[in-house]
Amino acid sequence: MPVYEYEHTQQSCSLGATFEVQQSIHDAPLTHCPECGQQIKKLISRSNISTPRSNAELKDMGFTKLVKRDSGVYENVTARDGDSRYVVRDKPETLPNLSKTIRD
Repeated sequence: MPVYEYEHTQQSCSLGATFEVQQSIHDAPLTHCPECGQQIKKLISRSNISTPRSNAELKDMGFTKLVKRDSGVYENVTARDGDSRYVVRDKPETLPNLSKTIRD
């Protein structure tokens, strides 16, 4: 279950100025402190998002990255075996073979 952060809007109690509560994502946000009954507000917490750092990581994750090189010309920097290195507008044969990366 996710952990949500809440903050007292006026004066803190034994839980502190901010505190955490483990709740289901389907539960309504709390409006009053479970300890002292004062009004509280839900905080937006930072989340941990892992992003790929290189083209190789993107490729390993199944993504295709196209970089614009000219008008209507894109370089496929994550090209796989059999894929064209360049994708050219109006030439569908240069498009990446997505069946290699998209699975059920």
